[in-house]
Amino acid sequence: MDERRTVKVSRYLSAHLRHQPGRIGLTLDEGGWVEIDTLLAAAAAHGFRISREELDHVVVTNDKRRFAIEGTRIRASQGHSVEVDLALPAVTPPPYLYHGTVARSLAAIRIEGLRPMNRHDVHLSPDRETATRVGARRGRPVVLAVDAAAMHRDGHVFRVSANGVWLTKAVPPRYLRFPTHH
Repeated sequence: MDERRTVKVSRYLSAHLRHQPGRIGLTLDEGGWVEIDTLLAAAAAHGFRISREELDHVVVTNDKRRFAIEGTRIRASQGHSVEVDLALPAVTPPPYLYHGTVARSLAAIRIEGLRPMNRHDVHLSPDRETATRVGARRGRPVVLAVDAAAMHRDGHVFRVSANGVWLTKAVPPRYLRFPTHH
């Protein structure tokens, strides 16, 4: 499967498993799962044929492990804008987590902290490298450190998705460490 096709299928799956399942007539269960056969049939019925082999290839090779398969079902690992309960247990975070952003967002972040925007949760990275890659998708990256230990101590809940993305409802500004050169 060529790289362009892989990206195209991955984007299609993200769109319909995270954001607009109804657009192709899918209904996700409360955990975000859908039967693989149902997904493939819905995609084909809406003019985007995906073979089971292509689906498996995208799930296995996706570097961010965006999708999870369990038996005959598939779901997006995180990033939903539709209401789902990923049923992830609350866990103790490492002392620091990281968030990649861009300079133009810093003024608002200093005032409001990190908010989930159109998602359910704020997404945090376990290391600076990953956060840098995330920020770079929107321009020159700026990495913020999050004092996760203090947040946890103060009662904020953290979960970690199947692909290692840390999730929390919001990060108030007092828990953020901004780079000094911005």
